[in-house]
Amino acid sequence: MIMRKISFILIICLFISLLTGCHGKKSSGVFEIPETFNENKQIELTFWAKNDTNVTQSRIYEKAATDFNKLYPNVKVNIRLYTDYGKIYNDVITNISTNTTPNVCITYPDHIATYLTGSDTVVKLDDLMKDPKYGLGGTELKFDGPAESEIVPSFLNECRIGEKYYALPFMRSTEALYINKTYVERMGYEIPDIVTWDFVWKVSEEATKKDADDNYLVNGQKTMIPFIYKSTDNMMITMLKQLNAGYSDDNGNILIFNDTTKEILKTVGEHAGSYAFSTFKISSYPGNFLNAGQCLFAIDSTAGASWMGSKAPLSDISEDKIVEFETVVRPIPQFDVNNPQMISQGPSVCIFNKQDPDVVLASWLFAQFLLTNETQIAYSQTEGYIPVTTKASESDEYLDYISRIGEDNSLYYDVKINAAKMLMENRENTFVTPVFNGSASLRDAAGQMIENTAKAVRRKQTVDDAFMTTLFDDMMSLYHLDQISTVGESTTKDLGPLPGQAKALIIVLILAWVGIIGFAVRDVILRKSKN
Repeated sequence: MIMRKISFILIICLFISLLTGCHGKKSSGVFEIPETFNENKQIELTFWAKNDTNVTQSRIYEKAATDFNKLYPNVKVNIRLYTDYGKIYNDVITNISTNTTPNVCITYPDHIATYLTGSDTVVKLDDLMKDPKYGLGGTELKFDGPAESEIVPSFLNECRIGEKYYALPFMRSTEALYINKTYVERMGYEIPDIVTWDFVWKVSEEATKKDADDNYLVNGQKTMIPFIYKSTDNMMITMLKQLNAGYSDDNGNILIFNDTTKEILKTVGEHAGSYAFSTFKISSYPGNFLNAGQCLFAIDSTAGASWMGSKAPLSDISEDKIVEFETVVRPIPQFDVNNPQMISQGPSVCIFNKQDPDVVLASWLFAQFLLTNETQIAYSQTEGYIPVTTKASESDEYLDYISRIGEDNSLYYDVKINAAKMLMENRENTFVTPVFNGSASLRDAAGQMIENTAKAVRRKQTVDDAFMTTLFDDMMSLYHLDQISTVGESTTKDLGPLPGQAKALIIVLILAWVGIIGFAVRDVILRKSKN
């Protein structure tokens, strides 16, 4: 009788364990790939995407959705456009709790790492990528998508979090140094193929000189900000990388609060104090100052190349403000010209887990469709992006586009194509930062330190070691970096209390084992008393 009770309890425990195991599998973003895609089922997908206020980009998304629907008439793709990746990120985080995430989303791995802290969110793509029917280059695809070997390996590897793939690369860009060559040469300087930080700082300081009427000598105007950096988070991250200094590691350890960071900030403070340097957040968009002849060195993404230069087709300032000059594109400034380092950026595509496997499979098919040559080449032509597939970048159509540089100031705008060519020539010199839950916050902190330092010197504060100590403490607290990890401490993040269902299961398991032990002890006592 006792053994029956014990067996019954063990069966209950086994059943509960199976339930928890299934829950774990579901939470990991794994789903079972259907044998065939059900094309008789009507499916609607939501696709959240970003465009750079460039109407051509939104039309490319719309065409991709329409063309996909022609191939798969049962699948309709609804597009929701955003003008900022941060807004997409915030909306996804909000919608995770209500199970209303999109099906397909333009995003960054830093963001995906945070999405993964919720259960049942982003789908792991490893099995899907290799599926013989519906995977990359699969036999059942109704379009000519790339095989895995036709995606640039370094770009695909950027989509790994831990040991798994959670996204496909969509477009890639980097940062570029846009230079007013006319003014720099007027000052007596020759622009090298690879510009150093010393060169930029030296020329920028020289450009702050004024005449007796308080006009800047270099441009004869009342306004001149020689050097403006759009993304100060990238500035800090890149300078640390170039100097082989700590930022973070693959385990999520925060390494940025070091002596090299202090030296970088002191340099920033020095040149911000002389007004030779400023940032987008302090002054405004660098392209506007560049095009008005009020900036010599503007660092922005290659994805913004159509806004840069006196002939820029998307310039944001009125024509009467534009000054004629020659624009050249260079890699961002370097500390070591023999070992150039620049950040790889640009959007990737992830898909979200849903209850219906056919919906997930449809999402995966559309994500792959975005990697077809037609979409890749068309989108890359809108800005200084480059395709993420060799299938597209080595195609006759793309090579013809690159070769026609300067034919006009729209599709073949020379600054835009030069920005893309610069990235293609430096693909092996790009890097990405480690991705973990909290890496997006660390990135924000990196940029904010530069912003705070630049503002501080403008307010006549002293940027010394005491300033740095306070700044580091403020960043740690403001961005909750102490809740991620620090060197030498556990990298496990406190994810809060367990859900009620999990608590109930644990309690049942504990009670079951207490019952088993109790029955066993009772059985032993009864046997001894009989003997």
